[in-house]
Amino acid sequence: METLLLPFSPRFIVLTICAVVTALLIGIGIADRKIFDILLVPILIFGALTLLGVRDLLQKSHAVLRNYPISAHIRFLLEEIRPEMRQYFFESEKDGMPFSRDTRAVVYQRAKMELDKRPFGTQEDVYREGYEWMHHSVSPKTHAEEKFRISIGGPDCKKPYSASVFNISAMSFGALSPNAVRALNAGAKKGGFAHDTGEGGVSPYHREMGGDIIWEIGSGYFGCRHLDGTFDPEAFARVAGDDQIKMVELKVSQGAKPGHGGVLPAAKVSEEISKIRGVAMGEDCISPASHRAFSTPVGMMQFIAEMRRLSGGKPTGFKLCIGHPWEFLAICKAMLQTGIYPDFIVVDGNEGGTGAAPLEFMDHLGTPMREGVNFVHNALIGINARDRIKIGASGKIATAFDMARAMAIGADYCNSARGFMFSLGCIQSLSCHTDRCPTGVATQDPTRARALYVPLKIDRVHNYHHATLHSLTELIAAAGLEHPQQLRPIHFSQRTSTTQVQSFARLYPALRPGELLEGTEDPRFREAWRMAQTDTFQPAL
Repeated sequence: METLLLPFSPRFIVLTICAVVTALLIGIGIADRKIFDILLVPILIFGALTLLGVRDLLQKSHAVLRNYPISAHIRFLLEEIRPEMRQYFFESEKDGMPFSRDTRAVVYQRAKMELDKRPFGTQEDVYREGYEWMHHSVSPKTHAEEKFRISIGGPDCKKPYSASVFNISAMSFGALSPNAVRALNAGAKKGGFAHDTGEGGVSPYHREMGGDIIWEIGSGYFGCRHLDGTFDPEAFARVAGDDQIKMVELKVSQGAKPGHGGVLPAAKVSEEISKIRGVAMGEDCISPASHRAFSTPVGMMQFIAEMRRLSGGKPTGFKLCIGHPWEFLAICKAMLQTGIYPDFIVVDGNEGGTGAAPLEFMDHLGTPMREGVNFVHNALIGINARDRIKIGASGKIATAFDMARAMAIGADYCNSARGFMFSLGCIQSLSCHTDRCPTGVATQDPTRARALYVPLKIDRVHNYHHATLHSLTELIAAAGLEHPQQLRPIHFSQRTSTTQVQSFARLYPALRPGELLEGTEDPRFREAWRMAQTDTFQPAL
């Protein structure tokens, strides 16, 4: 009896209704041929739903569909639009990850040169643990239209680069659409700042707009490799000699997925990507987890020197997310041993962005940017090399406060990827890995990419950069300073409980110049410095 009543249970009633209605409509249509044409559309609709329900009952992939034929599809529909529903209807101004609605809104407003002010008072809970603020001066400076530039290039560099303190962080063509790359590079040219290529190589879309380029070389050596994946010095020298390329950057690791390689399946290696990256069509495009051009700290420094030589003396450095502290200190020891120093180091944080990464890597691997920047800053002080190496910070930087905070704890300049994506129109739909970006930014689908109108977006990229630096000048002036390089940890505080506040100077203590060489007792460095070796990245135990 229970089995006979099953079609009328809540689980199956929708399928039963569809089947009964379909049968009734067909019967009525056969009985009265005159109205059959009128009933044809309802018959097709209910018949299709009935077939869908039967398919749901027979398929084996989704248990919920077998138990709730037809009606369970509503669950999948709601799950599909859940991010949009949450973003549009339920997020507060300070909610939303990775970037809050308020942060996204201020980027959009600045990119469009709209009013970016806020009314009535802060929506931050200024008494929550972790709240941070910058100190102002009772004697603020007169605000001036300062573009804030720094010179990158140490004693071994023949062609130092005058860089903006705010640049476009590494994003490859392939991850971004051709139109997105065009707009970013042209915006960089208009605003006089730099555009990092990412490890996917220098594409025609980077070149055609003429903006300053930082060429990033990853472990796949795309654009400067032999077919077997090894580094090709002649190809590197040929590309790096282009006057549009202002700096060359060795990518050691990326914040969002440090220590993780990548594979672009052979089916996705188009003729265009094959030409740009220097990989064969019909084969997987592999970006290994580690480099083949070197395997030791000394070897890495020698490779840095070779990149600088082959580029004609352009500023040469590397990017990494700090992992094992002894490994970076081993690099520092290799600098001392070889006398080879990079011109810059970009420190990425594990809060950095990516098109796609395993959840465990994205959430729980690698050092956050602030701790990483401060560690590198102090390590270079500790070996008396800080004055010859510039430090860039990359990782969830979108506003002038983000920049000022990073510079106070050790950075000389900042790079932003997702901030500039927002200026292009990115809505944080979290679909970068699906090739279905709704705004044409992170896709290779030409029908989607065409939605990004390049001439308009060029202005928005430039406007965002200009307005953010304008805000930075106002912050710096309010603190009684004249340049962000004057920022120090004493200019910031953090609430560590509802009743206690700590200065950044206490939270991020500084090493003395040469302290690592003299023998430090600082627990952050003492054991790691002892374990660091120049002939291997493995620790001395």
